[in-house]
Amino acid sequence: MKRFRFPLEKILELRKYRERETEIELGRAIGELTEIENRIKALAIEKTKAAKERFSPNNVTVEIQSYDLYITRLDQTKERLLEEAAKAELKVEAARAAYLEASRDRKVFDKLKEKREGEYRKEMFAEETKVLDDISGGVRAREMINSGELS
Repeated sequence: MKRFRFPLEKILELRKYRERETEIELGRAIGELTEIENRIKALAIEKTKAAKERFSPNNVTVEIQSYDLYITRLDQTKERLLEEAAKAELKVEAARAAYLEASRDRKVFDKLKEKREGEYRKEMFAEETKVLDDISGGVRAREMINSGELS
């Protein structure tokens, strides 16, 4: 039996490549978002520490004011990071949509290939069956001729 050959194999390979690329981009976008979220968590921990230390008994007014300024700066940094996180979430959603589209495109070609391969196998099976029937019919006819049944 000759081997199955899918005529659109090059297109399928391109679709698989595009899917891999969009998956990598999605991973990068999720990584960036995760990094920003981790920085926000670290800022929250730092702010909590600063708030606790601000009113420790040994602090003078100048130190309390410097802690207040530090906490204000941490809040501003947090706001900036929240804006970056919102932008990163938009990138993640766009990357996810691109990945889903690429995956869907690849699956269409995979299903087409499977369908064509199934049709090919049915045709080859029918052809092999026909050849085997012809061969077995010829053997039976030779046996009949040799035994004298067809004389």
